[in-house]
Amino acid sequence: MNRATRTIGTVSLILGTLTLVLAAHVAATDGASLYKAKSCHTCHGENGSHPIAPGYPVIAGQNAKYLLRQMIDIRDGSRTNGLSSTMKAVVASVTDQEFSVIAEWLTEKY
Repeated sequence: MNRATRTIGTVSLILGTLTLVLAAHVAATDGASLYKAKSCHTCHGENGSHPIAPGYPVIAGQNAKYLLRQMIDIRDGSRTNGLSSTMKAVVASVTDQEFSVIAEWLTEKY
């Protein structure tokens, strides 16, 4: 393999890596995508405004700080009332940053 071929291969590898990193960042900053990817819509409805059961809260239009605190408290076990135990398993792998993006997106829904 000559030097030009190695250089092209290296540049291609770097560009491919940057593309993946940027794509992951875009996905991580898109509240609508995260909301679906983290399965929030399965209980709270497509936009957080039409829960599937009467006991599930409408979360669209809520205050972002309030939503963020509730989601973190449920994940970390500080909140155990109501349906928190049901939600705990769903949010176990959601990061604080992802919660924040979802909360901001929900706040902007209404």
